[in-house]
Amino acid sequence: MIENPTNTTFMSQYLEALSLVERLHRLLLDVIKDEFERVGVLEINAVQALLLFNVGENEVTAGELKSRGYYQGSNVSYNLKKLVDMGYMHHQRCEIDRRSVRVKLTEKGRYVRNTVAELFARHAEGLQGRGVITSEGVEDINTALRRMERYWTDQIRYIY
Repeated sequence: MIENPTNTTFMSQYLEALSLVERLHRLLLDVIKDEFERVGVLEINAVQALLLFNVGENEVTAGELKSRGYYQGSNVSYNLKKLVDMGYMHHQRCEIDRRSVRVKLTEKGRYVRNTVAELFARHAEGLQGRGVITSEGVEDINTALRRMERYWTDQIRYIY
């Protein structure tokens, strides 16, 4: 089979994009970890801090976090249990479905969420203020990533 040079170029660009997404995710976790070391919160990890940030002011189930695409099932259940045990979240059985547990942030959890929110606000200000990326550039990235997400979701749901 003769390779099409255009396909070869696209393939290498696609692989670079995948590598960048993976590296950026790991870097984000490192940045969050460093921030929590700086403020002296050492008992939770970066994944748990992001989970608290994503829950925000909502009252949710593990299934809702999974369906929003934030976490895998066993990962979210484990981390929710740890966060409840450490006092970052309240949990309560659902009145309708007794198997389901709803969680929301405690004051301690809201402190973590606010710390992450302030970190992200500083990043946004720094990126824009230093001309690293414009609002339009971020929107272009988001549009492309949403398209890839839709494509991958379709691959999972409707295997071609």
